[in-house]
Amino acid sequence: MELEPKLLELLRNRGIESEEDIREFLSDKPRRTYDPFLLPDMEEGVDCILSAIEDGQKICIFGDYDADGVTSTTILWEVLSRLTDNLMYYIPSRFGEGYGLSRGAIDRVREQGAGFLVTVDCGSVSVDEVAYARSLGMGVVVTDHHTVSDRMADCPVINPARPDSGYPFSYLAGCGVAFKTAQALSEITGLPKRVLTRTLDLVAIGTIGDIVPLKDENRTLAKYGLRVINTGERKNLDRLIRACGLKPGHVTAENVSFVLVPHINAAGRMEHARLAAELFMTKDNGQADARVEDLIRCNSGRKSAQERIYEECVRRVESDFRQDDFLTVDLPDANEGVTGIAAGKLKDRYYKPAVILTPIGDGMYKGTGRGIEGVNLYDMLKENEELFTNFGGHAAACGFTMKAGALETLRSNLNRQAAALRAGKPELWERHIVPDLVLEADEVNRELAEQFTLLEPCGCQNEKPLVRFRAAADSVRRIGENGKYLCFDAELENMQRVRCIAFRAAEEARDVLEQAGGSAVQVTGSLQEKTWNGRSYLEMLVAEVENPRD
Repeated sequence: MELEPKLLELLRNRGIESEEDIREFLSDKPRRTYDPFLLPDMEEGVDCILSAIEDGQKICIFGDYDADGVTSTTILWEVLSRLTDNLMYYIPSRFGEGYGLSRGAIDRVREQGAGFLVTVDCGSVSVDEVAYARSLGMGVVVTDHHTVSDRMADCPVINPARPDSGYPFSYLAGCGVAFKTAQALSEITGLPKRVLTRTLDLVAIGTIGDIVPLKDENRTLAKYGLRVINTGERKNLDRLIRACGLKPGHVTAENVSFVLVPHINAAGRMEHARLAAELFMTKDNGQADARVEDLIRCNSGRKSAQERIYEECVRRVESDFRQDDFLTVDLPDANEGVTGIAAGKLKDRYYKPAVILTPIGDGMYKGTGRGIEGVNLYDMLKENEELFTNFGGHAAACGFTMKAGALETLRSNLNRQAAALRAGKPELWERHIVPDLVLEADEVNRELAEQFTLLEPCGCQNEKPLVRFRAAADSVRRIGENGKYLCFDAELENMQRVRCIAFRAAEEARDVLEQAGGSAVQVTGSLQEKTWNGRSYLEMLVAEVENPRD
């Protein structure tokens, strides 16, 4: 296939330039994957695990309560269960225990007879907790992908993000590290290849769900994993796919990100993540059906709770914090499992960094924040680290706990910091949509839209392309429930027409089109080819409509 010039331009802009890299990126059979033993401590960690099995120790896989943690737990479970029957797993409660290893959790698994811990998606910086487990006579191996600080747990730590890692790719998800550990175990023990490849569906779900860069080895794992999903081999996952209204055999990365992952995450957000883990692990059809019903129920509850929290946050902002440059909203009875999602929606609505805090008892608050592009939320919160009892995160998202009495100090400090940043760089507080490509009328065609599908799976650092073109709007009409969305036909200079639909940008688009009065506007969005009743046409999912800038 001859590639469209604009597709090649897009690839170059994303750092994919050589013929070899382009071929690998677009291939149906990508080969970019690496020897698991290049990961730090892999050889030592696998030796420790196999020695524990040989010694008859009960092994506990210690996971996390999000989709990455649940899939990581299941991947290691499926491989280790081929090597030993003396196996258990433990996923802490988001509400009663929180993220990662804790003394209480270690005591509980020890009481259940575990003598060896293998963490997934956590543990790299659990220095005190690992030391405590070892003081009880337990062996520990950490598999993780989170940033490692100056102090690291005193045990084998299999983590590509370690500063001393020689692994060629640093951005595996937790499930990716679990998969590489399973791969190493399989190579040494001679397990059939299908045992490992069968877990690729879980790798794809966790990788896409944890929003790690979908490039390099992650792209390879996600691409093959989506293929495994669509074989329907994992019957319990197929049950969930059907219950969510998706078409088996046609699941996309977008379906995984916006449908499957929220249902898996909802278990940990609303009740307990083991509901999701049990779905993937059980061989009982009745239990599988029950777990699917649980995830559907949890996700429905999650959406309701999330909407209530978001609406209350908006009321608080409008009444008390509308002029603040950093939104710090405390809610008395919010479900902490969904405050992160609500903080993201609040940030999107006002385009300001946002933190939502909710009381967790004993005079303490738990806070979750989301940042805007160009403003490092982690750095801002770190300046207030003395106010926190726990704190972690990255530039775009952070979490912390603090004493309730420090709330007003934190709110004042963050607003002052944000105001100083905004005074120096006011453009950071302005929403900007930058297209990947600007197209002339003759460059808007079905061939380009079709070749955009070669970029799949799309996601973090390989987003669906945003294109911009100039066109006049015709047949403007409201669609959807209560006319909340906008549809119009964009007529280009060469008389070609593109059907345009605006969802989030509906009101802004309507205002611009009314002002334009039929004159040309700039339309930005994602271009795709659609088919209806045997007729193909171009459709744009609109991100922005603007008056021409020149």
